[in-house]
Parts: sequence; structure tokens; C-alpha cells
Amino acid sequence: MGGPLLRAGAITLAAAVCGFLLGSLLGICGAGLKLSRSAFLHFVGQFYTTVFRGVPEILVVYLFYFGGSVVLTKVMNTGGFSGFYSLPSLVIGVIAIGVVSGAYQTEAFRSAYLRLDRGQIEAGASCGMSNFLLLRRIIAPQTLRFALPALGNVWQSALKETSLLSVIGLVELLRQAGTAAGSTRQPLLFYATAAVMFLIIGRLTGLVLSRTERRLAKAWSR
Repeated sequence: MGGPLLRAGAITLAAAVCGFLLGSLLGICGAGLKLSRSAFLHFVGQFYTTVFRGVPEILVVYLFYFGGSVVLTKVMNTGGFSGFYSLPSLVIGVIAIGVVSGAYQTEAFRSAYLRLDRGQIEAGASCGMSNFLLLRRIIAPQTLRFALPALGNVWQSALKETSLLSVIGLVELLRQAGTAAGSTRQPLLFYATAAVMFLIIGRLTGLVLSRTERRLAKAWSR
């Protein structure tokens, strides 16, 4: 059963990484909305973070799984294609994790942006830097530096949330461990193995984030 567990671990990691990256895009957009001077855009960003940080993650998974199937089926039927349609479980899982992760990353990016030294931005602008150059050389790197500690916590949450995807049929690490436990009648062995694999993945990826954080801090302290 080692091979299936490793494949399930790879699916778990892929779902977590893709969901986290999608969440990063949504988080950047959400932070932009919440920092906007427009009352309407600020409300949209606030609504997004309030809803998806307040609703249980498993409920979000169910909403996207069943709601997505209903919407996709109606669209396909309207286009002349009869029958029932649904997205693959992995795609649904990535979207669900990404949307929830994005709500938390929104706050991480927003708080990090508010910590920026406005003097550096003003100095760059006075030197003739364009808005894009300011973003690339000053705003984005320092925002990422300040956001990384919070993003590390969000990543760990996204990794653990992949275990919820077993409810929609995705054969990730927890579901594969359950299948192996049922067929061999050794639940302790396989669930303990799954726990160790989660710990290893979380530890290794956490070390990568910590090293990135230290490098950014060293680069800006020079």
C-alpha cells in the first residue's frame, strides 16, 4: 500500500499548492479592494473576507461541489447538451481551498501593506520611479516580506484542509489511508502513517517559507 499512499500524498500536496496559489491571487485582489478608497469596492472586499472566514471550510467544499454541478449542468443543457455535468473533484477542491485561503491571505497582504515605510515610497516617486517600478522594487518585495509569517500559517491551514476533500470523492491522503485501513483492518497503522506524512510535508514546506522569510529580511536589512 506504499505506492497508493505516496500517490495520494502527491495529490494532497498538489491540491494544497494549487489552492494556496489561487488564494494568493484572490488575496492580492481582496487586499486591493479593502484598501480602495471606493466605499463599494471596500464593501466587496469586506464581504468576501467576512463570509469565507466565517463559514466552515467543509461547507464551502459542499457548496462548490453541488452548486458547481448545478450551474455547469444548466449551462451545458442551455447550450443543447443534455445530461448531468460536474467538474473533477480535484478542481472543485482547489477552488474551495483557494477561496478560503484567499480570504485569510487578503488580511495578511492588507496588514503587510499598511506596515510599509511610506518614506521609501515617497523617495522612490521623487526620484522619478513609475508606479510599476515602485510596485516591483519597493511595494511588492516589502509587502511579501511582512506578509510571509502570516502566509506560513495560511499555508499550513490549506494543507490540512485537503483532508476535507475526501467527502467529494478525491482520493487524497486521508481517503487513501481510510481505504487501506478498511481493507487491511489496520486503522492505527495507516492513519498514523497519514499523520506522519502530513507532518513531513508541513515541516518541509514550512522550512522553505522560513528560509525565504530570512532571505528577504536579510536583503532589506543591508
